[in-house]
Amino acid sequence: MRIGILGGTFNPIHTGHLVLAEEAREKLNLDKVILVPAYVPPHKKEEELAEPNDRFKMVELAIRGNPGFEVSSVEIDAKTTSYSVETLKAFRQKYGEEARLFFLTGADSLGELYTWKEIDQIFKLSNFIVASRPGYDVSNVPNGIEHVTITSLEISSSLIRKKIKEGKSIRYLVPEPVREYIIARRLYK
Repeated sequence: MRIGILGGTFNPIHTGHLVLAEEAREKLNLDKVILVPAYVPPHKKEEELAEPNDRFKMVELAIRGNPGFEVSSVEIDAKTTSYSVETLKAFRQKYGEEARLFFLTGADSLGELYTWKEIDQIFKLSNFIVASRPGYDVSNVPNGIEHVTITSLEISSSLIRKKIKEGKSIRYLVPEPVREYIIARRLYK
């Protein structure tokens, strides 16, 4: 079994995340992609972080209807700072040694990669995949890291939160059920 793992804050999940997951699934011939919302991300200290259960629900709504995707609460259930190495260990235990794990991340993560907890262990537990992202150079990807070119969408969660604060539309930047959830829960106001 070939399993993609896409972790993130998903604050909120947006079309760019979904395109990355879907194109990586196709290009890497993955059986499924598991999206893993962080409980508390170690590299992002955001004041406007939506509650973990809200972020989980938004991911759930965003992937509904795609049989190639699933959402995992492994990091939220841990109720502690989320480290990718711990998540990969949990999936290795769940799926066994015969499963191939593909850790998916955006090119924006490359700059801080060697500050990650037990990065060498992450490389041992998974095939490390970096997806292209607008404005980030992937020409010098370190050894042991694969690069996947993804359709370029200049969308970020911070842009979406800014638009919400300014009272501007986020229609089409996030799946419609996510937009409706954000409005109903009055998130990011």
